[in-house]
Amino acid sequence: MFRRVLWGFGQFLFRFSPRPCFGWRCCILRLFGAQIGHEVHIYNSAVIYFPWNLRVGDWSAIGEGALIYNLGPVMIGKNVTVSQRAHLCAGTHDYRKPDMPLLKPPITVLDRAWICADAFVGPGVTVGEGSVVGARAVVMKNVEPWTVVAGNPARFIKKRELTE
Repeated sequence: MFRRVLWGFGQFLFRFSPRPCFGWRCCILRLFGAQIGHEVHIYNSAVIYFPWNLRVGDWSAIGEGALIYNLGPVMIGKNVTVSQRAHLCAGTHDYRKPDMPLLKPPITVLDRAWICADAFVGPGVTVGEGSVVGARAVVMKNVEPWTVVAGNPARFIKKRELTE
């Protein structure tokens, strides 16, 4: 509880930092227990509920207005982009029980994946390496590596192939 109160003040420093101060925001998140890699860009309008449940790999980005609702662990790999207003939700309730207890299944986004604008990634989901979750997609099941998914619910669109 004390940690959550302190984070309320930390959020103020995070939110009102100048836009290009990515290092400052990473430093604040690290002070509150986040594991943040090198050259990570997290925008000041992103909302991160519990930094101590966040791990972000090198060269990744969390865009403007992104919502990281990390009641459970959220692990974001290297070279990952979480675009503007994307929502990663690592919390839900067990609707099968009368008291609907809180569940905190982790979310894992593996290296070189892209969560596009306004996409929703649900609790317990693993987004495979190199995959793309299309804009406004709703992902409630694991995404295979190197695939593109889109829609609501998200469905396989095609394999992702890199060109150089």
